[in-house]
This record gives sequence, C-alpha cells and structure tokens, in this order.
Amino acid sequence: MEAQPAAAFETVFRLESPRVIAGVARLVRDVGIAEELTQDALVAALEQWPRDGVPDNPGAWLMTTARRRAVDLIRRRETYARKLAEIGRDLPVAAPPPEEPGDPEDIDDDLLRLVFTACHPVLSAEARIALTLRLLGGLTTPEIARACLVPEPTVAQRIVRAKRTLARKNVAFEVPYGPDRAARLGSVLEVIYLIFNEGYAATAGDDWLRPALCEDALRLARVLSALMPKEPEVHGLAALLEFQSSRTAARTAPDGEPVLLRDQNRHRWNRLLIARGITALGHAHAATGSATTGPYVLQAAIAACHATARTYEETDWPRIATLYGLLAARAPSPVVELNRAVAVSMAEGPAPALALVDALAAEPALRDYHLLPSVRGDLLLRLDRTAEAREEFERAASLTRNARESALLRRRAREAEAR
Repeated sequence: MEAQPAAAFETVFRLESPRVIAGVARLVRDVGIAEELTQDALVAALEQWPRDGVPDNPGAWLMTTARRRAVDLIRRRETYARKLAEIGRDLPVAAPPPEEPGDPEDIDDDLLRLVFTACHPVLSAEARIALTLRLLGGLTTPEIARACLVPEPTVAQRIVRAKRTLARKNVAFEVPYGPDRAARLGSVLEVIYLIFNEGYAATAGDDWLRPALCEDALRLARVLSALMPKEPEVHGLAALLEFQSSRTAARTAPDGEPVLLRDQNRHRWNRLLIARGITALGHAHAATGSATTGPYVLQAAIAACHATARTYEETDWPRIATLYGLLAARAPSPVVELNRAVAVSMAEGPAPALALVDALAAEPALRDYHLLPSVRGDLLLRLDRTAEAREEFERAASLTRNARESALLRRRAREAEAR
C-alpha cells in the first residue's frame, strides 16, 4: 500500500469507525454485527484506496459502504422471514404489540445511543468500559489495557464476552429514560471521561494529542448536561472537559512535542471554553445542594484552579491539594494519590511529596504506569538528587508507548544528567 492511502486509512480508522459503527448499529440493532460490517468496509478501503485513490470524504465513503452491507444483511433477513411466513401462513397470527409513545427526552444521536447500549447493566462495569472504548473511542485492545491498567488478554476477553452478552440478551439500541437512564449514568460518565483522556494524552502512537476523541467526548458531555440538568456529576464532567480542552492549543510545541503545564503559554488558553467550564461548574454546584460533592465536580474544581491562575506559580496549590484529599476520600485511587502528591509538592515542597510517591511504589496498578517514575524524577530533581532523577526519567520513557512523551522524558533525563 502506498504511503498516502495507508496514512489516510489509519486516520479514518481512528476518527470515523465509531461514527460508522454507531450509524450501522441503528440499522441492524446489534453492536457486534455493526462492528463486523464496519470492519468489512475498512477491508474494502484497504483494497480499493491504493488502487483508486483516497476519496474526498473517506468517512462518508466508509459509512456508505458499511450501510450498504447492512441493508444487504437486512434484506437477507427479510427474505428468510418471508419464507418462514409462507411456511406458517396458515397458523394463527398474533396481534402486533401496541406502539410505545415517543419520549420527549429521546436523543437523536447514534453515538450517544451506542454509549448507553454498551453501558447496559447486563454487563459488568469493566466490560462496559472496555466495549465502549473500543466501539466509540476507536481504541485498540492494547490502548484500552493501558487506559484501564489491566493486561491485554483480559481486555480482549471482556470485549468478546460483552458483545455476546448484548446479542444474547437482545439489548435494544436506544437511550433509556427514567430510572434505567440514571442506573447507567455512572458508567456512561466514566467512559466519556476515559475517551477524553485518551485524546488528551494518547497512550501510544506518534502524536501526543488525538483532538477528535476530545471533541467527541466533550460533545457527548454537553449533550448529557442539556439532557439531565439536575445531575451535578453530568455538569461536573462537562465542566472538567471544558477546562481541560481550553489548554489544547498550548499543550504542544510547533514540532508536536508536549509542553508541560508549567511551561505553557497561558495566553493561548481558550477563554471561551474556560468561561463555559465556569458556567458548567456553577450548574453542578447548584444541582448538588446538600448532597455530597461527587468526583467529577471535585476534579472540575481542581481544573478551575488551574484555568483561573495567571501563572503556574500563582496557582492555589494548597486548595488543589485539599481538593485532591477530598477526591481521594470520595473515589480512592492510586492515580488520585499520585496527583495529590504533585499538588503537595507545590504547596509544601518536594520532600513530603516524595514520601507520598514512595508509598505508592508497591501499588500493583502503578507498576507499569510511566507517570509514577516521571513524577518521582521531577521531585528528585528538585531535591538535587540528579542521578536518581535521570534514572527515573529513563524508566518512565521506557514505560510509555507514546513516541512524543518518550522523547520528552528522555530529554529530561539528559537535562538531569547535565546538571
């Protein structure tokens, strides 16, 4: 395959396959079959694009090809059904069930239907996340394993079993309403958050950012917040993603290299998105009332501290450390503790933060997590323990699968050695 079609195919696979799967699933009502038909369309692209050239709108080409295959499949089913009807035409015919009235809150959004379908309670929480990241996020099995901090074979088994379960249980391709919608909301929010994170800092590949994933996640969060105005966590997630998205333009240098938060040009932060985040956070606080503040609202509050600070040094680090402490109590996680350690390092100094990081060294979930040695290297560097810092940066570089991030960490290792 020529370089141009190969590159275009990879791009389309990443960006368009979730939309194609969602659009086809609305026709065939089965996410497993929809994924297979989308893969058939991708195979057709591999065969035709090198020969005929990349189409002007490759996403539309894929959608059209996959839908044609879906229509062919439906026609074959209908032919089979007609034959069965002819065989049993003399049997008593049952009256059709009454049509259900339309719901005023129904959402005409295939991607959102796909999220709620994949987050059906017949699946375990882990299976819901893995399946939706695969179908909606377009992530590969290794990327999902990395995002979820579990082995690749485990993720592969979860995805296969989840699709089989949805088909066996005949789960409808729909956005539920009422209590059913509320029951699935936690998994939906978690999946949208993970999709955004994969776009915000890609686990693998040559690019640190995958903006299309961030845009899809942010759009879904906005749709949910309009749909569920009384849910504080929905507004909290929307606020968090607005704040995080506001930094996108400043997070990479012209050559694509990552720019750390402390080195970013804050004049390049998107003030409109920051304003939207502040508004969404206000809605979250108003909806919370006397209830306990949820993890997404707390994370949004942390992001607001960064977004409203004029400089890295003027950031309200004591408040951020306090918020991370609340978040750790509300949603315990070694990653949250690692982030809290960073805030403590800025509020109280690197020494107490290093003690917190060292206490996380035995956490199984962080064994291959590159940010643990990266944070530790930064703390050691601030304590002038440069040789140890260099080793930590090199270890972090060896653990990440993202080329840009690896290059940044190796550069930091060289700078530590030079000091």
